[in-house]
Amino acid sequence: MSLRTEQTFFLENIEIFKRQLLAWGQQYETVLFLDSNNYEQNYSSYDAVIAVDEFTSIKTDYFEAFEKLKEYQSYTKDYLFGYLSYDLKNDTENLSSNNFDGLNFPDLYFFQPQKIVFIKGKEVVLSYLKMVDDEIEEDLEQIMNGEFDTEDSNNSEGLKVKLRIHKDEYGRKVRKVIDHIKRGDIYEANFCQEFYVENAQINPTETYRHLNRISKPPFATFFKNDELHLLSASPERYIRKEGCKIISQPIKGTAKRFVDSVEDEKAVFDLVRDEKERSENVMIVDLVRNDLSRTAKKGTVKVEELCKVYSFKQVHQLISTVVSEIEEDTHPVDVIRDTFPMGSMTGAPKISAMKIIEELEETKRGLYSGSIGYFAPNGDFDFNVVIRSILYNEEKKYISYSVGGAITAKSSPDKEYEECLLKAKAMKYVLTNS
Repeated sequence: MSLRTEQTFFLENIEIFKRQLLAWGQQYETVLFLDSNNYEQNYSSYDAVIAVDEFTSIKTDYFEAFEKLKEYQSYTKDYLFGYLSYDLKNDTENLSSNNFDGLNFPDLYFFQPQKIVFIKGKEVVLSYLKMVDDEIEEDLEQIMNGEFDTEDSNNSEGLKVKLRIHKDEYGRKVRKVIDHIKRGDIYEANFCQEFYVENAQINPTETYRHLNRISKPPFATFFKNDELHLLSASPERYIRKEGCKIISQPIKGTAKRFVDSVEDEKAVFDLVRDEKERSENVMIVDLVRNDLSRTAKKGTVKVEELCKVYSFKQVHQLISTVVSEIEEDTHPVDVIRDTFPMGSMTGAPKISAMKIIEELEETKRGLYSGSIGYFAPNGDFDFNVVIRSILYNEEKKYISYSVGGAITAKSSPDKEYEECLLKAKAMKYVLTNS
């Protein structure tokens, strides 16, 4: 028997509706809003979805986290929305996270929402647990009338962004990674640095809207759970399940966009032929193939696209698509556990890379370079990679955004630093020019 009541409506102006929907969601302590910004994708279920108001939830540190999630998902058999922090690596391997943490997000959090609204094209589906389905029409009226959609005020002017690692120190650390590569400890490592603001207050909804407006990524996310917020303009999918098909789409390789179309086309041309950028991508594709093979039926792991250029508002990226087939009785959480954390955020070989970056980085990654998304009742799922994101602890008045890059034997510390600043540009702009 279905747990939910669904009602379908058709609307003309979806963009206005999405804005009103996000504003309406703010009355609840828990909100997760996912928006594809109508980006052309081969794999997609919805254009946007909001889930609000937890009925049940799971919140835990890394210890046996995947086993707890597996039990929760198996028992609930409903939509679950939430996140996996990078530090769940300590559950799957003998690793630890001892760096500074200014945010204090739990390592894993998922919730079963009382109310979900799905958008696909001009179709809007409200999916409510039966205990609250008498609120559907009233809620829809409130959303459509924009009752919660006030003019956003933002008090973030003049925020002073600080660096956890300064440029000279960053260069020294990158050279240490290269030394590890030359010694044969690793082939590649994704080394990250944090930018942060202390004693700061922002309007999370307006900050998210501003970030999304200038980036328009396919995996934009607004998440709130009490005082904790994620405002994400992620371009990257981590992993998706459609029936027995698994899809992973790692990003490695970045070039900046240009206003001039000739220059912009040249940037694409150069990116496709850049040996270092391609080798970064290919190494991670090999790692993803290996991760997927753990749950795949023999001979089903395939590379659908290798180093294809996808263009976003600020950068061009090389994205590969790796797929596999699993047995029908394979548990969805096992697929995630066997591929987590995503290779694009660790390096290769994975465990050695994670040990080295833990030693060299100054900040606990937490939700940054983790993943946020949802499970459907049938066990299908879709999760992004939490990058190009602002994390905010409202109670501690602490704002953080981190960026990283793949370090290989051919890396130049100065060029890697420039790439980090390019990736950080949108977050910095939103926080300092509001």
